[in-house]
Amino acid sequence: MSEKVVLEHEDLRRTLRRIAHEIAEKNPEPARLAILGIHTRGAVLARRLHATLGDLLGTDLPIGDIDISFYRDDVGAQAPARQPIVHASHIDFDPAGRTVVLVDDVLFTGRTVRAAIEALFDYGRPQRVQLAVLCDRGHRELPIRPDYVGKNLPTAREERVNVRLEETDGVDQVTISEPQPVEAMA
Repeated sequence: MSEKVVLEHEDLRRTLRRIAHEIAEKNPEPARLAILGIHTRGAVLARRLHATLGDLLGTDLPIGDIDISFYRDDVGAQAPARQPIVHASHIDFDPAGRTVVLVDDVLFTGRTVRAAIEALFDYGRPQRVQLAVLCDRGHRELPIRPDYVGKNLPTAREERVNVRLEETDGVDQVTISEPQPVEAMA
């Protein structure tokens, strides 16, 4: 399968730093700010953003991660081999009255973000929810728009955006894979 590399280690570092600066600028009250990563890679990116924001703001923001497996509206529609792996959610702060920045790796249809917002509201009602994504590839099925975007990646619907992070995959890299021919998938 052919892959085109669109971001490498240093690109990811710069991109996350820029997103952190944008979050800091848009949220002048850091005491009311919290970061929440969507499992799996969104949680890793959230930890990186959290560290950078802590340095920028000189404070330790609340951070958590959330699993949306039970909130997805398409779980039953997936093939058995593609059923989600369930992780524990860790939200050790009260979201009420806060601006919670949801962090994910790729924004595609918007269904993951919708599920994350629904899951978040089971923990409390934030004052505001903002969305930070590393890559926005378009093809929305729901009216969801990110507040912070690392890179816009115009893709064909059949293409795949692959985010690999050192913490989970041993390398920092974003690639786009071409669609596989039907006979190769059988």
